[in-house]
Amino acid sequence: MKRREFIVKSGVAMAGVSTMSAGMPYFSKNRSVNIGVIGTGDRGGGLIPIINDIQGLNVAGCCDVLPFRLENGLKKVGRKTAAYSDYRKLLDNKDIDAVLIATPFNTHSRIALDALDAGKHVYCEKTLAKGYDDIEAIISKTSGSKQIFQTGHQYHSSRLYSHIVDLINNGKVGKITAIECQWNRNADWRRPVPGPEYERAINWRMYREYSGGLLAELCSHQLDLINWVLDAVPVKVMGDGGVDYWKDGRETYDNIHMIYTYPHGVRAKFTCLTSNAKDDYLITILGDKGTITIDYTKAWFYPEKIGDKKELGEVDGVSGATVQWEQNKGVPIEVEHLDPSKQALLDFRNSVLDNKTPESNVFSGAKAAICVQMGLDALYTGKVIPWKQAVLQ
Repeated sequence: MKRREFIVKSGVAMAGVSTMSAGMPYFSKNRSVNIGVIGTGDRGGGLIPIINDIQGLNVAGCCDVLPFRLENGLKKVGRKTAAYSDYRKLLDNKDIDAVLIATPFNTHSRIALDALDAGKHVYCEKTLAKGYDDIEAIISKTSGSKQIFQTGHQYHSSRLYSHIVDLINNGKVGKITAIECQWNRNADWRRPVPGPEYERAINWRMYREYSGGLLAELCSHQLDLINWVLDAVPVKVMGDGGVDYWKDGRETYDNIHMIYTYPHGVRAKFTCLTSNAKDDYLITILGDKGTITIDYTKAWFYPEKIGDKKELGEVDGVSGATVQWEQNKGVPIEVEHLDPSKQALLDFRNSVLDNKTPESNVFSGAKAAICVQMGLDALYTGKVIPWKQAVLQ
């Protein structure tokens, strides 16, 4: 394998990165998308500055049930913008073309369904929906809709991740035999609240009524990637976890350990901790010819038989064989790519303007959401849960 096969040259890489300055037409008002942000907390509010930096995507309204969160969101827009405490009033605004839903997990489906009924395009943050019925309802609604629907698994839009999927499809790691994922932190995962009356509204991730906990908020991204890499869904899942460290009244687990079994005996393991941050976010895809390791924005290839200098030379493509080698990691996979959240929003804008289905669409989002609900069922019942194909039909 030559290094030129491994590294996407800058010119080629830029051709695969959706930017406004490289060959894109001037965005007049007729080539712009006015978006309403529903939920201006950490995620929704955090995306507003990114939207501001994207030509042809304009924040035309903000909505939040918490006044101080709404005020913060409006400040981030940086100009006069329509403000709403009721998302249905935002949906009534005919000047808004699309909505970004960044609300608590259990509210995603109702808002998304209402938005589609109102004729709005939808960018719905992960995880798509809570529970099989809500997942099925969104699939049913979108199947008869002309609106664009994108699920906010931003790594599905990453050009680094898509390049890795291409490498794997072209046999770079050989036959995949196992996958290991982790997303570890050392913090209580809480947000500060101005008063106890706001506890559930702000720390909704801690309560099962609203949240899928670590599995929905973190593992869902990695589940989406594994479904994509394997072009498959899991046959079954088992898992364990508990509230074992943070004894503060939370209901969702502070540590989880999952095994998803995919076709052909491929097991994908997922671990999330909140008491140890060693190696943070990491995905390791192991094959009989090599391993690819991925973090947030970088990736490495580690071939089998690393003691074979000839093989290292072929991987590296450089005389001496170790020029590009990073200790304990392997050869860097180099491809130009944008921040995944920005790329995801760029892709959404382009999908709306060009009327094309996003890569991270309702179906890929639904598959990841089913995986999440299966995992929650496994965690809370102690049973092995089979794939729920009926939800997609």
